[in-house]
Amino acid sequence: MLSEDLKLQLTLDSRLQRVAQLSLRQQIQNYGAERGAVMVMDSTDGALLALVTDPSFDRNAYFEADLDWLKNWAVSDLYEPGSTFKPINIAIALESGVASPDTTVYDSGQITIGKWPIKNADYAQAGGRGMLTLSEMLQHSSNVGMVNLMDKLPAQDYFDWLGKLGLGQATGIDLPAEAIAQLKERSQFVRSRIEPATTSFGQGFALTPIQMMQLHGSLANGGKLITPHVIAGLVNGQNKTVWQPERPDAATIFSPQTTQAVLKTMEDVVQLGTGDGAQIPGYRIAGKTGTAQKALNGYYTQSRITSF
Repeated sequence: MLSEDLKLQLTLDSRLQRVAQLSLRQQIQNYGAERGAVMVMDSTDGALLALVTDPSFDRNAYFEADLDWLKNWAVSDLYEPGSTFKPINIAIALESGVASPDTTVYDSGQITIGKWPIKNADYAQAGGRGMLTLSEMLQHSSNVGMVNLMDKLPAQDYFDWLGKLGLGQATGIDLPAEAIAQLKERSQFVRSRIEPATTSFGQGFALTPIQMMQLHGSLANGGKLITPHVIAGLVNGQNKTVWQPERPDAATIFSPQTTQAVLKTMEDVVQLGTGDGAQIPGYRIAGKTGTAQKALNGYYTQSRITSF
């Protein structure tokens, strides 16, 4: 029988939560965005230190809120991650042995796969860049380079890797209404050249923001797929933990050597590439920018989903 003085303790840091909330709201106003999310997770164990979505609502007057604001869309909604998925693909290429940290890939700026044209976002300004290292490919966020890199991996093996990453399964986060990533059927992915090509730069499939963070967490922690969570446990009146939820053992998907190589390329993105706005004096920051087109009724629109 549980004591009445027990309290549920969350992993959230109230200071980080408030700073994230205020900062997010300001940026949404600055850019006229429809909505946004900020998540901070300890990659060693999956503890969420901040989890904010906006627009939000007043808990004391929830009946006045728009129904869309009542859900945590970082958990319940799917999106196409765009270029933030590129570091995951580089890790797959390294781990499967089709690439090494010294690999170079040719970037012509634009290519055609079947009847589908693919080009870099900055093709009109930069054209083709020629041979690129993995680091340079991420710095410039080269779509064509990623297509050529992942083309080295047989499509059936690529699809198997997506399953190994947990796409198509829940992350297991202790919050309700988690959505499951949407992938093409294996047969369609394997027989169609365009499916692996678009997946290489993060389009043509969808996952939740929380699962995208879980995948990047595996790069930060040496290759383990940890379970994101917000519940720390129950504490008694003396603030001692008396119960903690059981969580599954973290699956190892990448080697530490692979993740270190990818993190180095992501540091270069912040120091030398599209992520330079994320630099913080005195800190080593690894990251990746992403811009994906919003899909509506099977067609891409001019609206964008931006992320880091």
